[in-house]
Amino acid sequence: MKYDFTSIMDRRGRDALAVDSVGQKMWGSEPDQPKEGFDFIPMWVADMNFPTCPSVTEAVTKRVQHPAFGYFRPTEEYYDSIIRWQKEHFGVTGLKKEYIGYENGVHGCVTSAVQVLSQPGDRILLHSPFYLGFSDDIEGLGRRSVYSPLKKDENGIWRMDYEDMDRKLKENNIHLAIFCSPHNPCGRVWERWELERAMEVYEANDCYVISDEIWADLTYPGYRHTPTQTVSDWAKEHVVAVYAPSKTFNLAGMIGSFHVIYSKYLRDRICSYSHATHYNEMNVLSMHALIGAYQPEGYEWLEELRSVLSGNARYAVDFIRDHFRGVDVSMPQGTYMIFLDCTEYCRSAGMTIDELLRSGWSVGVGWQDGRAFGGPCHIRMNLASPLSRIREAFERLDKYVFTA
Repeated sequence: MKYDFTSIMDRRGRDALAVDSVGQKMWGSEPDQPKEGFDFIPMWVADMNFPTCPSVTEAVTKRVQHPAFGYFRPTEEYYDSIIRWQKEHFGVTGLKKEYIGYENGVHGCVTSAVQVLSQPGDRILLHSPFYLGFSDDIEGLGRRSVYSPLKKDENGIWRMDYEDMDRKLKENNIHLAIFCSPHNPCGRVWERWELERAMEVYEANDCYVISDEIWADLTYPGYRHTPTQTVSDWAKEHVVAVYAPSKTFNLAGMIGSFHVIYSKYLRDRICSYSHATHYNEMNVLSMHALIGAYQPEGYEWLEELRSVLSGNARYAVDFIRDHFRGVDVSMPQGTYMIFLDCTEYCRSAGMTIDELLRSGWSVGVGWQDGRAFGGPCHIRMNLASPLSRIREAFERLDKYVFTA
């Protein structure tokens, strides 16, 4: 490969939450420190243990060489880069500058849209398993989450239950949903027909949709993201979509996402709310990082990354199925997360999910409690590390943890 996805980065003391916060319990969900003799392998926070694309660091370095960092406006190159990326990667046509708006992270857009499109006490639909940040957003704003469970089919593929969605929307008078595409933590890359069906359910219930598409670039070979807004005329006018280069290029610490909102009505209301809070101002280096990412080299780097992540996931899923009896896992189609159902293993081993988690942490495997994502006996694992580290983690789990 042209790019380096094999070297092990030492992130200690380099502003890395995934490493430096271990054992601190500031959130309450951080892994414990491993016992003596084991180094820590970060597999919980959803960032990557790979260096970003060289064109990103080059763009940021070039800008830093100019010593003034005053007030600014997003450049035409910023908008052109997004429009070109959306067209080349997802086949989006007709996207214009005025439909694109900067966001201080996906959560910023989600919370603005929730404030505009619902009232305190309203219920909002999510699929479960769910991304824990969205349930926190909903509850923190005085709304209430209602969950429609995803179900595995006979091939172990997570599917939406459209009848359940329709029933929950009607029973709870819900008019706003938060949708995740590709899905975190399940790793589903929704097919077009699935999105069309889901949007038909939302349309029939007069339900606006906030679509988190931050994982859109990280689909595995053979799968391609379909933007939710492209599946119907209704979706284009009733869906607020949020994207970012942060997951794709490991830029979460730079802060910078963007929305795509075609409806002038929605755009005016959401932008007015977010601007009034004065929180939603772009960092100049974030702008240049995006421009650097959405260059031809970024396209090339991403193709290699997708292959690496797919290989890591294949290794992990095969290893689990071959070695960890009673653990159920589906092969993801995108993202770099897997979601382990440990129900049967814990039952047969006579242990709790807390005991299983701590057992992994004790030997340096920094996996994450899946209960916060709606999995009652589940563990979420981040596979965005060099394959040598993934192998080491699973060999430790085999030798020291899944021993019953």
